[in-house]
Amino acid sequence: MSDQCNHTHTFKAPLRRLRRLRTSEAMRAMVRENFISLDDLIHPIFIEEGITAPVEIRTLPGISRFPESMLAQEIKELQKLGVKYVMPFGISHHKDAIGSDTWNDEGLLARMVRTIKQTAPEMIVIPDICFCEYTDHGHCGVIEHIHDDVHVCNDATVENLVKQAICAAKAGADMLAPSAMMDGQIRAMRDGLDAAGYENVSILAHSAKFASAFYGPFREAVASELKGNRKGYQLDCADGRQAMVEALLDEEEGADILMVKPGTPYLDVLARLRDRTDLPLAAYHVGGEYASIKFAALAGALDERAVVTESFIGFKRAGASLIVSYYTKQFAEWLAADKNA
Repeated sequence: MSDQCNHTHTFKAPLRRLRRLRTSEAMRAMVRENFISLDDLIHPIFIEEGITAPVEIRTLPGISRFPESMLAQEIKELQKLGVKYVMPFGISHHKDAIGSDTWNDEGLLARMVRTIKQTAPEMIVIPDICFCEYTDHGHCGVIEHIHDDVHVCNDATVENLVKQAICAAKAGADMLAPSAMMDGQIRAMRDGLDAAGYENVSILAHSAKFASAFYGPFREAVASELKGNRKGYQLDCADGRQAMVEALLDEEEGADILMVKPGTPYLDVLARLRDRTDLPLAAYHVGGEYASIKFAALAGALDERAVVTESFIGFKRAGASLIVSYYTKQFAEWLAADKNA
């Protein structure tokens, strides 16, 4: 396409016109660097025991806690939409000080993993491995009180994480997503899984998990009992270099995939990590990120699908191979609508 603007050029015409590759949608598609498909997206799903109907999460419009009795039905729907990977979170009614229900073979974690695998054997099940949804204090492990401060005991928590990991693997989990941010947890779980005969169960480590204000909606979603914060074990939002140390230690300890969480505010961390490792990387598009887009879309302030797609592309451009997002199901519905149009 020639430049037909009616004016006299007063500069030497550029040799390299980058706009040549933007002249049409077909041309732009020809040179496009990053794409989004359901191969890239992991769907978090909330399962609550002791309820009989879905409970809508006020701070995550469009997202609900599902009763166990409806889990198989929801998994069938996700499978029909083409969703391939799910990350189940349990909302327990059997909480205690240490989250012992997570290593009970008949507990909620084991039950929901079994249900998903029995319903859709080919679906990749990646349960969250942590204790915040299963403890009566809301912290991610065993606590002790030191001078009126709550302290999470690292080593005692790691011992329990190993028991939880083995229980999830025994129930049929394909991959585990440890998120407790305890020192040494990946090595301990890898050794424990291997010794128990689950050497083929992989680990997606929440490696650079920041103590973030963007988690607010998640705490409502899982009915967290947390009083205080998790700044003693999650990363400080100001520390980028420490995030590299955390992630690369997880790689040394045997993690198969490294994750940065949250996603959008930490794209710099994701991009830097991409330059430091050859492992696959994931980004977690957390509740606050989802809610920011969803509420703005409900107010008519933006084009929801365009913003979601742009956000996902941003994660891919920064180096993510996988994205955990509460928008996964809706994205799948958009794609299905395109096919049926």
